Amino acid sequence: MEVLSFPLSFALPLLFLGLFIFNFFRKSSDDVEKLPPGSLGWPIIGETLEFLFGKHENFVSDRMKKYSADIFKTKVLGEKTVVVCGPEGHKFLFSNEGKCFTTFRPHSMQKIFRSYGQGAAAPEPMTSDTKAKVLRTPGFLKPDALVHYLGKMDSIAQQLMQSHWEGKKEVKVCPFAKTLTLTLASRFFLGTDEPERIARLVANFDDIVEGMHSIPLNIPGTGFYKASKAAAAIRKEILAVIKEKKVAIAAGQPMRDILSHMIVSADSNGRLMPEVEIAGNTMGLLTAGYSTVATAIAFLMKYVGERPDIYDKILEEQSAIAATKQPGDFLVWDDMQKMKYSWNTVCEVMRFTPPLQGTFRTVLEDFTYAGYNIPKGWKVYWTVSTTNKNPAYFRDPEKFDPTRYEEGNGNGSSPPPFAFVPFGGGPRMCPGKEYARFAILTFLHNVVKRYKWEVLLPNEKIVDGMMPIPQNGIPVLLQSH
Repeated sequence: MEVLSFPLSFALPLLFLGLFIFNFFRKSSDDVEKLPPGSLGWPIIGETLEFLFGKHENFVSDRMKKYSADIFKTKVLGEKTVVVCGPEGHKFLFSNEGKCFTTFRPHSMQKIFRSYGQGAAAPEPMTSDTKAKVLRTPGFLKPDALVHYLGKMDSIAQQLMQSHWEGKKEVKVCPFAKTLTLTLASRFFLGTDEPERIARLVANFDDIVEGMHSIPLNIPGTGFYKASKAAAAIRKEILAVIKEKKVAIAAGQPMRDILSHMIVSADSNGRLMPEVEIAGNTMGLLTAGYSTVATAIAFLMKYVGERPDIYDKILEEQSAIAATKQPGDFLVWDDMQKMKYSWNTVCEVMRFTPPLQGTFRTVLEDFTYAGYNIPKGWKVYWTVSTTNKNPAYFRDPEKFDPTRYEEGNGNGSSPPPFAFVPFGGGPRMCPGKEYARFAILTFLHNVVKRYKWEVLLPNEKIVDGMMPIPQNGIPVLLQSH
């Protein structure tokens, strides 16, 4: 024991001395470079554990109070990162997209959505600019294109509500929201809504969503390992759909979905997008159209169910729209424009519980912000958590109040410009904003027409992270009209 105790007693002081020297020189370097205030945390892991597993809004707000309300530095997911804060930070970020920085996906996401296996030979892919042009050209996600899909959205919502909830008193919102949103996304992006296929996809997409922002350790039992396995299963499913589509296209069948468009679109050299690349892009689109919309729908049911006064106002608005319909009529564009209070309620849901906390960018060139230097190669993290619950921008931020988004509400509670940006802004604004709005409002219209509901677990635990997850799936008690 004495032989062991001597090396240990000698090594521990050396370890602490090394950490002291490391921090001293790091702080000295920061002073010379005039980097933003903050902490890079522990060597290698930085502050990743608190970022991933702590309460996200506290991670941000605590550092804003400690370091700066404008900007602070940290190190998360293996990257030196700055967080630009408040409406001015949002405006700066959105205004300089493509100049100072461009989009960046954490390493876990890059590996999960990688089109080709590690070490596998890959055909030459399209450039990112050409790929983006292929996806944008037909304008599938523009309002004037989405209106043609609105009737199908309404029909799917009605069918699923009838098959899953009809005749039941107690249901869980989250599983239904996931099935609904993935059915809508599959119909829109893949051109298919086969129930068996949707059921297989739902189980795998949950694992992907949980593993997108994770430590990329491909070890059994980790979130990243499960996400990688799920991605492989989904990619296989999508490749099967691609082969079916090619047969149908060759037979002259009309195709009006995004997947078919990617299959037939070529770049300026006549080169088609490889199948595995199409599958990877499609998986990304499905993930975006699934997770955030399902989360918004689930928490919409929770907050509206807890506020009968808000429910009554929504019911009044939606009943007026329903009164204009004949049997067999579906929702149309004009109906969406009449759902003003309903959409304000959705906005308040997204402020209270953001479906997605934020996204990353990579710094293209050195730039200065708020008097501090941000070096090329660092990452910028944009998050709604710097404003959503901040009393400087939202009066009574803990009060659930849909009227704060009404123009000229007269109570001074309207958020200032760039304070409420659930879909981002600038060139990188979420292209699926209108799709999400249509999907959520279509669900809301159908559910309030049929039911009033009571939230059975008002204090249900919400597992915090990049996406909030209700521990019990938000059980509710349905009461048919």
